[in-house]
Amino acid sequence: MSGRQRYTVPVDVHLILRRESGTGTEVLVSRRAGAVYAAGLWHLPSGHLDGPHEDMADALIREAREETGVVVGRADVRAAVTVHHRAPGGEARVGFFFEVRRWAGEPRLMEPHVCDAMTWARLDALPAPMVAYCRAGLDAYRAGEHLAVHFQRPDDPIAHDATADRLRVLPGVDPSPPRRTPAPRTPGRPAAPLGDAS
Repeated sequence: MSGRQRYTVPVDVHLILRRESGTGTEVLVSRRAGAVYAAGLWHLPSGHLDGPHEDMADALIREAREETGVVVGRADVRAAVTVHHRAPGGEARVGFFFEVRRWAGEPRLMEPHVCDAMTWARLDALPAPMVAYCRAGLDAYRAGEHLAVHFQRPDDPIAHDATADRLRVLPGVDPSPPRRTPAPRTPGRPAAPLGDAS
């Protein structure tokens, strides 16, 4: 080890509160307001871990209650997608996006000093302008992906811009068991049964 301080990044949690309606799949979004980063842009309810005592699911449940007033049970939190993000200013973070389809209570604005609107939006017709990082996570989620990199360039806008789409998904493992194929036969020697190391 070189003696330098170990590199660390903030950890975010993002709530994909999902419901089905007559027009299709909808997710809850809110518009940031006030003296906050990305004011005026749409985003998912989200936040940071409070410290080493709090795990990701607990942080999501807390943020859901604080920002939207809904009560989420731990058994209803589902891992959706993880995004390694770098903002135009160069700061990086890792965001864990979680899907929740069952909760108690009706979503409402709980923090009007940092959020001035909240609405249900169709997953295939998200509102604009939206934070690019959030949109990247939702695009990966909608495509059924589970891990993505979203490294923005210094001149990229904070808001999603289709002409500056930096989303790159990383393929997952194939869950099916590996197929074994017999070794090629050597002329004059009988084929060995599968699993025979001789």
